Amino acid sequence: MRGYTGLLAALLALISVSASAVDLNAQLNEFFKNRYGQSGQSADNLTVVVKTPQNMWPACEQPQFSLPGNSRMWGNISVAANCDQNRRYIQVQVQVTGQYLVATRQVVRGAAIAATDMRMEQGRLDTLPARTLMNVDEAVGAIALRDINPGQPVTMTMMRQPWQVKAGQMVTVTASGNGFNISSEGKAMNNATAAQTVRVRMSSGQIVMGKVDANGNILISL
Repeated sequence: MRGYTGLLAALLALISVSASAVDLNAQLNEFFKNRYGQSGQSADNLTVVVKTPQNMWPACEQPQFSLPGNSRMWGNISVAANCDQNRRYIQVQVQVTGQYLVATRQVVRGAAIAATDMRMEQGRLDTLPARTLMNVDEAVGAIALRDINPGQPVTMTMMRQPWQVKAGQMVTVTASGNGFNISSEGKAMNNATAAQTVRVRMSSGQIVMGKVDANGNILISL
C-alpha cells in the first residue's frame, strides 16, 4: 500500500511539473506574440524555447514578464519573470519565421540600389545578421557601402542614404526662434544625408551647425 501511495505521489508530482512547463511555455509564447504584434511587424510563425532549467523557473502560476527597452525582437533574450517581490530571469530563444530582404544580383560598392536589385525571401529571422532589412523601401535609393552578393541578406550596415548636401555646395541656412525666421546662404563643409548635422561657413566667415531637411536646406533652432 505504501508503495502504491508513493508511486501515486510521484505521478501527481510529474503531472504537476508537466502542467507547469506547459503553462510557462504558453504564457511566454503569448507574451512575445503580443509584443511582436505591437511592434507593427508580421511573422508567419513564432515559437519561444525556454533555455533556463526548470528548477530555476518562477514559483507562481502567472508571473508578470518584462523586458529591457532595447531588447531585440528575436533570438536569445533574457526575460524578467516577476512573482510579487520575487524576480527571476528566464533565458529564452525566440524563433521567428518571416520575410526578409536579399540581393537578386551583385550590387557593387558605391552603386545606388534599385528595387530590381532586391527581393523578399522566407526564412528564420532569428538566424539572420543584425539589422537585416524587412522592407524593400528601406533599401531603394540607398548607396551600397560594400559589394553585396546575390542571395545575401541585406543589412542596414551595408548601405547609407544618398548625400542630401555635399561638401563645397552652396546651401540655404534658416535660423528660427521665438517669433522670427532668418535665412542666409553659406557653403557646406561636409557631406550629410537628410536629418544629419552639417557645418556651414557663412559669407561672414562664421561657422554654424544645423540639420539637413528633406530639401537640402540647413535648419538651426535658436
